[in-house]
Amino acid sequence: MSQKKYTPKKESEFEEKVLKINRVAKTTKGGRNISFTAMVALGNQKGKIGLGYGKANGVPAAIKKAIMDANKNMVEISLKGTTLPHGIDGEFCSTKVIMRPASEGTGVIAGSSARDVLELAGVHNILTKIIGSKNKINVAKATLQGLTSLRTVEDVAKLRGKTVEEILS
Repeated sequence: MSQKKYTPKKESEFEEKVLKINRVAKTTKGGRNISFTAMVALGNQKGKIGLGYGKANGVPAAIKKAIMDANKNMVEISLKGTTLPHGIDGEFCSTKVIMRPASEGTGVIAGSSARDVLELAGVHNILTKIIGSKNKINVAKATLQGLTSLRTVEDVAKLRGKTVEEILS
């Protein structure tokens, strides 16, 4: 009989934050089936962020599934130091998140799950405003949608086939 050797779990570079846990029930002929959903944000605070959604019969299993989903949906965002390269609006369903770059020392001025997503992405100076639905899942998705549409001056210059100086002048 062979025994498995214990291997310590390698430490991930990503931090995780559970944004929302929800209990859901499905009514069947035999009664109610209760399960749980979890929304998790995963980021390395250096411009990589992912959102994941998982559903299972127990909370730990739902969180584990959400973390695996967040790993699959990881995206790289463009940052300018500790803030955004330009102002951007993110939209998802009836939620709109307005994000504006801020000067050094401002901090993350954001509410709901937008703060968690921005901090995990590595944004330390930003001004935000949520308009419409304040649903945590929609706010997180709207924030991520806005962050993925950010472009630096270098990206725009490369797309247009020009130099950075030509774009800035």
